[in-house]
Amino acid sequence: MTDNSFTPSPASSDATVEETDFGFRSVRKEEKKNLVRDVFDSVAGKYDVMNDIMSLGIHRVWKRIFVTELGPQPGMSLLDLAGGTGDITFGWLKGGGGSAIMTDINSSMLSVGRDRAIDRGFVSDLSFCVVDAEAIPLRDMSVDRVSIAFGLRNCTDKMAVLREARRVLKPGGRFLCLEFSRVQVAALAPIYDAWSFKVLPAMGNLIAKDRDSYQYLAESIRTFPDQETLADMFREAGFSHVRYQSLSGGIAAIHSGWRV
Repeated sequence: MTDNSFTPSPASSDATVEETDFGFRSVRKEEKKNLVRDVFDSVAGKYDVMNDIMSLGIHRVWKRIFVTELGPQPGMSLLDLAGGTGDITFGWLKGGGGSAIMTDINSSMLSVGRDRAIDRGFVSDLSFCVVDAEAIPLRDMSVDRVSIAFGLRNCTDKMAVLREARRVLKPGGRFLCLEFSRVQVAALAPIYDAWSFKVLPAMGNLIAKDRDSYQYLAESIRTFPDQETLADMFREAGFSHVRYQSLSGGIAAIHSGWRV
């Protein structure tokens, strides 16, 4: 088990101020990574507990479906982007997959994941690396699978992430994304909105002592592309055989594409 770090080169200066979303706020593009890092520094210690509360435990079912879609097999390698506390990486290894690289841009989250890996005995065929998913420090065509679960919406340049995922995939490799998406059941929408914007921030304040971070997380879901838009982004990035599967009425969705 190895522990590496990667710091991307600083972006070149640009006279034009470019903005992006940070929840419902607009911020300078260069500011978003630090703002997101602050959120996850704050919630890292309570991340798993809050995930259970936020999804009423259903995220565990979604992740099991996601890992099954990844199709772990011996001899196949996985790059897990925004790996957080390790659920996808551990599912891959438990499912019989080959070597895995668990990454996250946030060292606090990755540290929690590394501790969980040690506790579970995952000490071989597993490495850790602090990685910005927009600039992956791997050579072209080097892994069989790339995954990102509940991380793409926090990235500043989502198209860059998709292109980087395709770049590092071997021909015949597959990229899968699990993310909150657009509710497709009309009767569910008002209940989901009330849960997201009233209950979750209050629970975040009570359990993690951080209302603002959970307000951002709820807002970031609403500003994320819907199922069809994200599928089009996959195609624009060069993926083939793109498809998606909505989960729990569209609360979440799994998108996938192949490098052929």
